[in-house]
Amino acid sequence: MEHKLVIYNTLTRKKEQFIPIHSPNVGLYVCGPTVYGDPHLGHARPAITFDILFRYLKYLGYKVRYVRNITDVGHLENDADEGEDKIAKKARLDQVEPMEVVQYYTNRYHKAMEALNVLPPSIEPHASGHIIEQIEFTDKILKAGYAYESEGSIYFDVEKYNKDHHYGKLSGRNIDEMLETTRELEGQTEKKRSVDFALWKKAAPEHIMRWNSPWSVGFPGWHMECSAMGTKYLGEEFDIHGGGMDLMFPHHECEIAQSNAALGKDTVKYWMHNNMITINGQKMGKSLGNFITLEEFFTGQHKLLTKAFSAMTIRFFILQAHYRSTVDFSSEALEASEKGLERMMEGYVRLQKLSPSETSTVEVKGLREKCVAAMNDDLNTPMVISALFDALRAINLVHDGKETIIADDLKELQSVFDLFLYGLLGLQSESDASGGTEAYQKAVDLLLNIRLEAKKNKDWTTSDKIRNELTALGFEIKDTKDGFEWKL
Repeated sequence: MEHKLVIYNTLTRKKEQFIPIHSPNVGLYVCGPTVYGDPHLGHARPAITFDILFRYLKYLGYKVRYVRNITDVGHLENDADEGEDKIAKKARLDQVEPMEVVQYYTNRYHKAMEALNVLPPSIEPHASGHIIEQIEFTDKILKAGYAYESEGSIYFDVEKYNKDHHYGKLSGRNIDEMLETTRELEGQTEKKRSVDFALWKKAAPEHIMRWNSPWSVGFPGWHMECSAMGTKYLGEEFDIHGGGMDLMFPHHECEIAQSNAALGKDTVKYWMHNNMITINGQKMGKSLGNFITLEEFFTGQHKLLTKAFSAMTIRFFILQAHYRSTVDFSSEALEASEKGLERMMEGYVRLQKLSPSETSTVEVKGLREKCVAAMNDDLNTPMVISALFDALRAINLVHDGKETIIADDLKELQSVFDLFLYGLLGLQSESDASGGTEAYQKAVDLLLNIRLEAKKNKDWTTSDKIRNELTALGFEIKDTKDGFEWKL
């Protein structure tokens, strides 16, 4: 089967066939979290989106180096060049070392990603561990003439850069208009223009996180880390850079400018951005009271939640929408996803227990091709899920004895579900997601088979005891003409 992956390139604003720069090696860089608070729904979407890309590229046979950074220095409160470092502020309020904050919330992030079945990246570099590289990158930009020193800080000269290049080509911003409206600010701050951004900031006396540099004792600007670490681990030119749409401007726009200024060329061939998650039509934010952490989803401890939701329900909810579309969260929408996932997993369990017949009255051919075509079309996971749901109808009809399936078709159906449901969409049954194993499944089956024997022998005491105690533990047991079905 021929695979031609097409992805939407935010830079060119069109779908393009994916052709790696150094095939079969693929370089993928994704902006990871700033670790100063618990991971939330906004962290889940890019993690899951680019986990799907990572899985699919590997399935296509590429050797993928996936770099996802940890921001642990330089990200200031207002996402610009003023205010306090977010991690330093948290450390000051909690009266701990900044790296204690970093370690605690990085651990929390990893735990949440594991629950969501997000594969770990190949490399997970920290900004604080690459200060030397960021200083060297800044120095290249200075020597190229696109930056200037001001009171110990180094700023990128957007106006000068824009005369030679195009600052704003990723986000579509009109930088000429922005420059015109900021001229009256000249001389009022360290910057020549308010649109200029920091490559290196001189640290105020009270600033906790600081390093020596040729210009001052200070810290790197937020945008510099990704340019420095991306090129360090993936080279001066690599394939894909991903992240949330909220990072297009200024973060990714600044990255493009930095790389062009320092290296004289674009570093990234394809830019990919997932869209936002809204809650009841509003952007998620702490000030609006609709900010929900992943832990709150898992426990149900939030006023907007009607109940607790599993990590797999959240993953399924996110994958039911295309990554470039806005997803509007509500507790009702999650409940619908929960029911859909339950149907899917029940069908998968039934599929494993189907017996082949001499003839086939259901049509399963073309399912694999539909799923592959959907994935090749800019990772269209909703279409994959739709195709699998269509196949569930056939599975249920065979299970109920209303249709038949031959061995080859059954094997193909099982193979497609294994590949797409588990392998590429990364969905799991609740028992798998909660640490269940094949041995656990077999242990429950063993108990229920003992119950079947007890029923055959009219040992109702043993039969009822097994059923009642499993039910009390949270198992739902259904007797069928062929034996039994169960779920937790």
